[in-house]
Formats: sequence, structure tokens, C-alpha cells
Amino acid sequence: MSEEGFHIFLGVMSATALFVFIALYFIKAGYGMFRTASWGYSINNKLAWVLMEAPVFIVMFWLWGRSGVGFAVPVYLFFLLFQLHYLQRSFVFPFLLKGKSRMPIAIMAMGIVFNVLNGMMQAGGLFYFASEGLYADGWAYWLKPNALPGALLFFAGMFINLHSDYVIRHLRKPGDTKHYLPAKGFYRYVTSANYFGELVEWTGFAILTASPAAWVFVWWTFANLVPRADAIYRHYREEFGDEAVGKRKRIIPYIY
Repeated sequence: MSEEGFHIFLGVMSATALFVFIALYFIKAGYGMFRTASWGYSINNKLAWVLMEAPVFIVMFWLWGRSGVGFAVPVYLFFLLFQLHYLQRSFVFPFLLKGKSRMPIAIMAMGIVFNVLNGMMQAGGLFYFASEGLYADGWAYWLKPNALPGALLFFAGMFINLHSDYVIRHLRKPGDTKHYLPAKGFYRYVTSANYFGELVEWTGFAILTASPAAWVFVWWTFANLVPRADAIYRHYREEFGDEAVGKRKRIIPYIY
């Protein structure tokens, strides 16, 4: 792929995210609490998460190996941060899930396609088509004004995301089948704290790397998670009532 072709690729991905953002306000993505038989055949949720998330980890690793970037700082560190997230999301998170939920193959397939494309996009932005001289300073890159704030946001978002997942997993005691409204951690402020954490995490990554491809990923994260957070918010209000949900927002504390 040429540099011009890569920028066209980023433009197409951005436009597609806009379509997804609009569509998801009318169509509830059929996994988790919104899974229905209309989405077709489904498989074990744990297996589906591994198959869906692992491709981006593999693609990123493969393209890093082919790029010749090697262990050059700071790009190698950015690569490790990206892989750290997807190591957890692909090979740890699925096996922490409780219950016997299932995921429609259609949802899993769409996730696989996006993750392959995103792996290509992030690898292109970091290894192949970065602006000339952007990462040439080595360790001195960390003296740039975007570096430390971006890294801090990345890790803060990762912590919020992981803690929020922990809260969700421990809402029920063994054998309990009741539904509960999560209220610990950032769930005190939003009904989708795990999504908020992921949005903060990738925003931090984009600030840190100054990569246009990373910013397209932030837009995709926003386009995918914000409509779903709205659906979850409405579901909680229907199930638990307006008083129980209170002043919580959907995904961004105090804003939306």
C-alpha cells in the first residue's frame, strides 16, 4: 500500500464509522444483554471473544515483524502498549467472563473484520507511514508535551476499563440470577463505565502517538460505544426506574 492509498484507507474507515454511529442508534448490536435469536446462530461467548479480538493482536505483531522497526524507541513502546491491551482483551478477559452467554456469529464476524482492518491501520500509522521525523528523537520523544499526558490518560483509561469489568463480573454471587444496577467506581457517574474507560484509553494512545490512524480508532471507538451506551442507559431506566439511575450519564461523566 502506498502512502496515498493509506490516507484514502483512513478516510474510508472514518466515513464507515459515521455510518456505524448513526446505524447503532436504530439497531441494537446483538450481543450481551441485547442478544436475540434474530441475529442467527451463536457460539460460546468466551470462544467468540477470543476469535474476535485475537486477530488484531496477531496482525499487529506480524506487521511489526515485517516492518523492520524492531525495538526502536518510541515506536516499539507504542507497539507494546497496544499489544498489552489486546493481550488482556483477547486472552485474559474472555476467560474471566461468568455465565453461559453466547454471541451471534454475525457479530463475531463483523468484529473480526474490523479488528483485522484496525491492526492494518494502527501498524500503518506507527510502522510504515508515520510523518517524517515524528519518532526520530528516540527516548527524547517523551519530552514532547503530548507524550506524558497521553501515556497517563492511556493507563488511567485502562484502569477504569479493567476495574469496571471487575465490578460487572462481581454483581452477582454464585447461583444468583437477579439483575443489578452497577454502582461502584465510575458507575457512580455513568451507566457504561467500562466504555468510558476504553474511550479514555484510546484517546490517550492517540495523544501519545500523534498518529492520525490512532485518532481514527478513537472515532471508531466513539462511534461504536456511544450508541450502545445510550441503549444500555435506556434499558437500565426501563428495568430499574429513573430514580435508581438518578443523575448518571450514559458514557461521559457530567456530559452525556
